[in-house]
Amino acid sequence: MTAMAQIAAFGGVVMLGAMSPGPDFAVVVRRSAVSGRGHGMAAAAGIAVGVFAWVVAAATGVAALLAASAMAFTVVKVVGAAYLLYLGVKSLRAAWRGGGALRLDVPDPGGRGSWAAFSEGLLTNVLNPKAALFFVALVPQFLGSGASVPALSAVALAGTAVWFLTVANVVGALRKVFAKSAVRRAVDGLTGAALIGLGIKLATSTRP
Repeated sequence: MTAMAQIAAFGGVVMLGAMSPGPDFAVVVRRSAVSGRGHGMAAAAGIAVGVFAWVVAAATGVAALLAASAMAFTVVKVVGAAYLLYLGVKSLRAAWRGGGALRLDVPDPGGRGSWAAFSEGLLTNVLNPKAALFFVALVPQFLGSGASVPALSAVALAGTAVWFLTVANVVGALRKVFAKSAVRRAVDGLTGAALIGLGIKLATSTRP
């Protein structure tokens, strides 16, 4: 298999992983629905940077160390689960508060800006030790034969960004629908429940 074929295959696998439902998807959908496509795109960018970091970590052995160390895995797992639970509770509180229709001329009802959305996406991805296991298993299979770490990292970054930016723009385009109080509360409630469920699943997971 040529280097270009390896890189293309790697990008396809990473894209399929990004499309799998999980906390990254939930964060982008909620950010786009509640705060607008700009903030959804910022969250998507944070997730893409997180994936880039995991590919580099897997290629340099850092992620392998995390996967091999029970203590390191547990620490990251607990912190990641706590963060997902925090996001989930925050979403449920927003659903409970409800309120009037969301004004579309303000960037964020919380007033925290795009940087907070970027950080939320980045932390959601980086604090997920399952991402480490995924890339530790995946990256070594594509290294060599001209497929360099920078090339694989760039492809992973681009593929993840394309998928989640698409999600952010599709949801953002429907924001007038999500601006309705009942719809927004439903999004907050469902997202909050999903994030809490994912947090509990992560907290109770074990290394394969």
